Amino acid sequence: MVTHVSAQARGDERGALLAFIEEQRGGIRRALLGLTEEQARTRPSASELSLGGLLKHVAEVEQMWLVLAGQQTPPVRRDESNWHESFELVGEETVASQLTHWEQVAAETEKFIRSAPSLDDTFPLPPDPWFPPEGRVSLRWLCLHLIRETARHAGHADIIRESLDGKTAFELVALERAQD
Repeated sequence: MVTHVSAQARGDERGALLAFIEEQRGGIRRALLGLTEEQARTRPSASELSLGGLLKHVAEVEQMWLVLAGQQTPPVRRDESNWHESFELVGEETVASQLTHWEQVAAETEKFIRSAPSLDDTFPLPPDPWFPPEGRVSLRWLCLHLIRETARHAGHADIIRESLDGKTAFELVALERAQD
């Protein structure tokens, strides 16, 4: 654990889940600190992943779950023909524009989770082959999934950043604190 998630008010499960999501978002944001656009687009390993691409992907995935929960209409439809674009900055997209977009998505996620009557409320999953037939998930499941998804990619981001310039997650936390 690189940063500590502060305890929430006693019994505030929503606050705790949202705090853990935000902690993982922070890992990805920190991995981009001080990089140029070119560095953020660099793929320093055998993987096709770049930090800019990871940033875009986690923002799109979080937004996609809001769409599935009925909170938005999809801004971009992804299928086999354009799935790869969810992992790379294309056209005029920049790290700054993706960070701004993700900040907006994060605010919508928090508003949605905090305003829902219950974390036990469910929504249907689409009839895609990777979901169970007639499946439903709860808002609690959604929060846990976002923690898992974002944490997985925050780990990727740590490796990519260290491959770019040797900076580790601990050094990036210190850099972030120095900037505040």
